[in-house]
Amino acid sequence: MITRRSFLATGAAASLAACAQPKTVQPIAQPQAFREATPKLPEFYGAVDDKFFIPAVPEGVVPQRLWRQVVANPFPEYAEGTIVVDPDAGYLHLIQEEGNALRYGVGTGAAGREWDGDAVVQFTRSWPRWTPPDTLIARMPKYEPYSAANGGMDGGPGNPLGARALYLFQDGRDTLYRIHGGCEPQYLGKAVSSGCIRMLDQDAIDIQTRVKQHATVVVLPSYKTGIDVPVY
Repeated sequence: MITRRSFLATGAAASLAACAQPKTVQPIAQPQAFREATPKLPEFYGAVDDKFFIPAVPEGVVPQRLWRQVVANPFPEYAEGTIVVDPDAGYLHLIQEEGNALRYGVGTGAAGREWDGDAVVQFTRSWPRWTPPDTLIARMPKYEPYSAANGGMDGGPGNPLGARALYLFQDGRDTLYRIHGGCEPQYLGKAVSSGCIRMLDQDAIDIQTRVKQHATVVVLPSYKTGIDVPVY
């Protein structure tokens, strides 16, 4: 059963639904030693032409631990096809057969760290429309042109949900929680969004092809608070 904690509050629910982009900050360049020590990215992180153009993930920005990769399943208690999100580690595991899991790097917002429990993937969308809630617009009027009354924001480059979105429901009701693309590479593994689970667009496209409708999603509790920038 979903554990709400502060998610029960309307404001938290609104920020979770928003999945808005973080405030623009100047990315911190990775040290030369890091760039030289990081192996070349797999080809699947190259540029993608998928209705809209998705640029390649730049070399030397994403730590190797956050690359999409098959690992030994750390959650054998869950059935094949289950998605397990570990917000503190910055990982999403898709449980596979034969003791394996497909692990993706993710970014998680502060509000998302106050939400944990079980849900299901009710449906997915390609290049989804984003509609910020009224409470977010009240705080950030710049989003008013994308309100529900104005039809939301069209899918495409610049849309906070990115190339794909998985919509999580519990007992037939929208949790306002999303797993989606649109994560800028320099923010992967960090808590910088408004709350949803953010993936690289290449990974969001990949997981949409693998996940089944009504697949179980387990979000583990977070033991961290606030915006966190982990040490690589």
